[in-house]
Amino acid sequence: MISRIPKNILSVLERAGRLAEAINIECYTVGGFVRDLILDVPSKDVDIMVIGDGLEFARKLGKELGVPDIVEYGDFGTALIPYGEFLIEVASARTETYESDSRKPRVIYTDLKGDLSRRDFTVNAMAINLLPKHFGEMVDEYGGIQDIHDKILRTPLDPVKTFDDDPLRMMRAARFSAQLEFKLVPEAMQAMQARVDRISIVSQERVTDEIVKTLKARVPSIGFYVMQEAGLLPLVFPEIAILGGIEDRDGQRHKDVFHHTLKVVDNTAERSDKMRLRFAALVHDIGKPATKKFIDGIGWSYHGHEELGRKMLNEVGKRMRLSRKLTAYLKRMTRLHLRPIALAQEAVSDSGIRRLIVEAGENLEDLMILVRADVTSKDSRRVKQYYGNFDRVMDRILEVVEKDAMRAFQSPLRGDEIIELLGVPPGPVIGEIKKAIEEAILDGVIPNEYEASKEYFFKIKDTFLDQ
Repeated sequence: MISRIPKNILSVLERAGRLAEAINIECYTVGGFVRDLILDVPSKDVDIMVIGDGLEFARKLGKELGVPDIVEYGDFGTALIPYGEFLIEVASARTETYESDSRKPRVIYTDLKGDLSRRDFTVNAMAINLLPKHFGEMVDEYGGIQDIHDKILRTPLDPVKTFDDDPLRMMRAARFSAQLEFKLVPEAMQAMQARVDRISIVSQERVTDEIVKTLKARVPSIGFYVMQEAGLLPLVFPEIAILGGIEDRDGQRHKDVFHHTLKVVDNTAERSDKMRLRFAALVHDIGKPATKKFIDGIGWSYHGHEELGRKMLNEVGKRMRLSRKLTAYLKRMTRLHLRPIALAQEAVSDSGIRRLIVEAGENLEDLMILVRADVTSKDSRRVKQYYGNFDRVMDRILEVVEKDAMRAFQSPLRGDEIIELLGVPPGPVIGEIKKAIEEAILDGVIPNEYEASKEYFFKIKDTFLDQ
């Protein structure tokens, strides 16, 4: 197994072991790094644990490695050493517990067994000795190797205590279920269901981080099904939790939007590694529950759900502490996710295609991935038909892009020139005229050319000046 460690990191571990021997303390590599070695999965995060002063050891190891500027977290006895493409975390052996109403853990320093016992799952509770005389010896107090073989997630200690001590571990259970594609043992799920309310003491940033990491898994839906079964999802992402359920009216049933959504997420994950696109797949239908109606003679309708979903994402973005850039992206994708479907008609106009290109902007490719992923029908004939329609839309897009160079579209007549031609100071009317020219181009009234735009400007300017 040691042979799987990259040579530059193997050298770091050997030097850490020699340093620990020189100052007479125990030293191990632990946690996810060991798990990934067993799984033969590349890892750029290296965890080193010492029985003693982790901060002092990190300072010395940093100097030894030529990285004197390390990041210290004194309250936790940990430090980060950036080393090329790797991030080395050095920590003192410790246990952490939360008070009943506190988001900050109380840290108690301990020995190797105590440190491993406080970890979330047995697959993360293994260590490899780094001292020269014992280099490479495995410590597996809780059967992590066997659990990796069996592909199960199990806590080292009583799961109720494990999740009670640090409720974030419930989110990590969902994330690791998806990331490793391991099955959570029944007693762990039952413990999560019993202690699910404890998630309220965990900061929103840490919860959101686990949701994002879950979305990065090969099959993200696994994690969200775990959250739903445990009762976590209504607390951490209620807009997704309420998507489930099927109603039957006059013999007509609609899709279960929760299952459909997770299928779309998985479909998107098969097509793209972009986390933000997978996030868009997760939220694209959040407006459906509030817009669901049964219309006699037609059936179930979700009219306007894309626009309502876009508005809902303002609150979602604030609550989940998403960046403004990500929130704006999610809103755009949600608002536009039905547009290519509406355009999947043989007689669609150039202006409709142009509007889609302009509104999607640099996200056009992502949007087309999402609309394809949104096809979850089990009827192969219908799937083929949908994909054929999307191919036609994409062909039309390419035709219009080639014809008009619309990807970077804006009025050929710039705002400063409009100001000069009118002889007026900057103001709202300049933007209104510029927008009117752009609309005329989008509608095919005039070509996307400078002279045509200038001629159209003189034709319409008085209309705006007389207001």
